[in-house]
Amino acid sequence: MTHDHDLVLRPTAAQTEAALNPPPGRNGGDLVVETLAGLGATTVFGLPGQHALGMFDALRRSDLRYIGLRVENNAGFAADAYGRVTGEAAPLLLSTGPGALTSLAALQEARAASAPVLAIGSQVPTAGLGGGRHGYLHELPDQAASFRGVVKSVHTVRTQSQIPSAIAEAWTSALTVPHGPVWVEIPQDVLLAETRIPVVTGGDTFPEELPPRPELTAVAADLLSRAKRPAIVAGGGVVRADASKKLRQLAERLQAPVVTTFGGKGAFPWTHPLSLQSWLEDRHTTDFLEDADVLLVVGSGLGELSSNYHTFKPRGRVIQIEADLGKLESNHPALGIHADARLALQALLETVGERTDPSAPERVRAVLDKVRDRIAAQELTLEQDVLAAVRAALPPGAPSFWDMTILAYWAWSAFDAKAPNTMHSAQGAGGLGYGFPAALGAAVADPTHPVLAVSGDGGALYSVAELATARQYGLNVTWLIVDDGGYGILREYMTDAFGAPTATELTRPDFVALAESFGVPGVRTSPETLAADLAKALAAPGPSVVVLPAVLRMFAPTHLG
Repeated sequence: MTHDHDLVLRPTAAQTEAALNPPPGRNGGDLVVETLAGLGATTVFGLPGQHALGMFDALRRSDLRYIGLRVENNAGFAADAYGRVTGEAAPLLLSTGPGALTSLAALQEARAASAPVLAIGSQVPTAGLGGGRHGYLHELPDQAASFRGVVKSVHTVRTQSQIPSAIAEAWTSALTVPHGPVWVEIPQDVLLAETRIPVVTGGDTFPEELPPRPELTAVAADLLSRAKRPAIVAGGGVVRADASKKLRQLAERLQAPVVTTFGGKGAFPWTHPLSLQSWLEDRHTTDFLEDADVLLVVGSGLGELSSNYHTFKPRGRVIQIEADLGKLESNHPALGIHADARLALQALLETVGERTDPSAPERVRAVLDKVRDRIAAQELTLEQDVLAAVRAALPPGAPSFWDMTILAYWAWSAFDAKAPNTMHSAQGAGGLGYGFPAALGAAVADPTHPVLAVSGDGGALYSVAELATARQYGLNVTWLIVDDGGYGILREYMTDAFGAPTATELTRPDFVALAESFGVPGVRTSPETLAADLAKALAAPGPSVVVLPAVLRMFAPTHLG
């Protein structure tokens, strides 16, 4: 009698021969790239450094496509976007010490946005591990400690035989919900030493699913079926789980209005009769959600931005579906369901009763009318026209990547993403410099669509080196730079708080001339010609830059009163 766990796949004669006689000239770096290929990776991002040269040399003997950026943090942003677009773990190859540490801001964003990034960094030689001070170049007392509070998991390799398993374990971690970045580090001598370990041919991993507990979904279904004023908040977890269709089915069955968070843009159709869109920084929306007798929160922790800066105080029952256990009930008491959004929504669809509520679309329209009236009273026509021009120029299926800039803050609330997983920003961690390098990563992932990046002039200066990357690989990215001569949102914040700004004004280059010096076409536009200039740039193959000199203003907040 045999059992399933007794079955072992036996190698063929050819596989045995290959294992007994691996090709010469391989090193530890070959084990890295062979493992990545075996796991299904096709593309890696990164930047070489002295301790990591074993990995980069091995790329010559690999079919993996390498995309090299000019700054490690930008390489991390590119890998983040590749992971968001494909749903695959994006390998990021880095060197020790300064190279590794420069990626931390990008990995923080990937963690906040649940983007799967597999960062593999080198380490000092094995003799230098353990906190000693041997004076190796780039040496840190404990390099891994710098990553533990940022990534999902940390994996340190000390021998070549550990490489395939450590990378496979990290890959599984990155792709187990909630997705996120992971860190693997391998000493220089382990990467450089010749290896007789057979070529890595297998690598299938099976990330664990996270189904909901049935007793919890039964209670949730009962609450939603009996609700008189249900509402739904859809967060980034819906997008990451590819659960938008299930969300729409549930909302329509319940006749429940839906608001999407800034990370959940596109999770629900913008013009649907039940769509409250994304006006979370608006007291009218906050009031509506507070009035719900049952509020279903899917894939959101109801953090600072999603709760109108923690002014949201629900009066009804909250049901929270969240894959990140640490976010479950972290801000509001709820019926907490620790689960992947797709599996939990499917469970609710199988058990929830159908509601009829002819008043729901009318109540949604009333809220949106109040929001529009509030914005209209502030004389912000320029800002609305610029955002409308961007939407008109961008093809419906094309992705966009937004830096931390005033136009992006408008887009969080007012931009129709048209489809799920097409609008991305750095709102998870809130760091500057995300938009352009992330757009490059998306263009690598899917060259069939043009990609839009949006930055202010301050954020653009974080990323200008990547114009060389865009040109080198011919990536189809159009970069819109809104040039207002400084850190515009900080200028507003400081003026409002202190009466005058400090340290917000910037000397900046002629961005058009700068782009052209890299061989990237550039054009200076105006609010009146933006739609046409942007559409033309997006339609042309390869990278391009569109510069809009304009000082934009934010709409007034509603959380300060």
